[in-house]
Amino acid sequence: MARDPYTVLGVSKSASESEIKSAYRRLAKRYHPDTNADDPKAQERFAEVNGAYEIVGDKDKRKQFDRGEIDADGHPRFTGGYQPGGGSGGDPFAGFGGFSGFSRGAGGARGGEAGAGGGANRTWRFTSDGTSGVDEILREFMNGGGRGGTGRQSGFGSGGGGSERGADLEVVVTVTLEDLASEDKLRVSLPTGRTVDVTLPAGAEPDQQIRLRGLGHESLTGGPAGDAILTLRIAAHPIFTRDGANLKLDLPVTLYDAALGAKVRAPTLTGSVNITVPPGSSSGKTLRLRGLGLPSKAGGKGDLLVTLLIDLPRELPDDFLDMMREWREDHPYQPRSPG
Repeated sequence: MARDPYTVLGVSKSASESEIKSAYRRLAKRYHPDTNADDPKAQERFAEVNGAYEIVGDKDKRKQFDRGEIDADGHPRFTGGYQPGGGSGGDPFAGFGGFSGFSRGAGGARGGEAGAGGGANRTWRFTSDGTSGVDEILREFMNGGGRGGTGRQSGFGSGGGGSERGADLEVVVTVTLEDLASEDKLRVSLPTGRTVDVTLPAGAEPDQQIRLRGLGHESLTGGPAGDAILTLRIAAHPIFTRDGANLKLDLPVTLYDAALGAKVRAPTLTGSVNITVPPGSSSGKTLRLRGLGLPSKAGGKGDLLVTLLIDLPRELPDDFLDMMREWREDHPYQPRSPG
């Protein structure tokens, strides 16, 4: 009888699906026959790992095993209900009720399982939905047989289309607005240890995914590698906000620059530029600097929208306050709508 599958994989009975899958991948890679051709013990261990994963890696079989309905070989456990009559020439399962899902095929008993009656070898397979297991039995023969050979096959082996594609690798990548604006490729380090240079798509959006073909997990069966799937996160910027391909910036200016007009410096993602503040500019006035935004999906670049904010000093001189009082008396105006 096979060992407890949890023990074989080195996980607890409360292990999650991802923990079980991770343990299986690690052990299968370690003991795979392709890398242990001269080590029969490794091949036996590989078969044992595959057999264990067939039980606890399958949700339904795992539940059946945990309830004690099947054993570590995947065979149903019988607790009673046997009626005499099996005999050497009868059906050894004829007396068991409540199991309609048995199928049997001629030849090829698994790993020395004796067939019923006169030593004739028969393979028995239980399926929970009551359907025939003939297809599964044929698939076992196509993939190299059962336990009597190098191990129970689970998509492994070189024949019968057994090579499987490696698993995809999912990676979250946080990028900055400077990254999106740059024409340089972004260097990304993958969990596999590989470093790749990635071209960010124009107009990239948060949670957008980039698929890198063949850069995922290696196949354990000689098949093609999986893909690396990058999910983009866009980091908040300390001074710019994003509006599609446009960027927005709040720019503090002095009262006298706003009143008299001036040339002032304004930051962009690639450096600073001079902008013209028109005379008599109010706080909240927006200036558009064309082509200084982010790359657009439609081609070209968006704009930088600069909103002027008049900034008064913390301490206002007395003569300035006197002038404001005089101005209020002589030149009153209403910036807000009445009411």
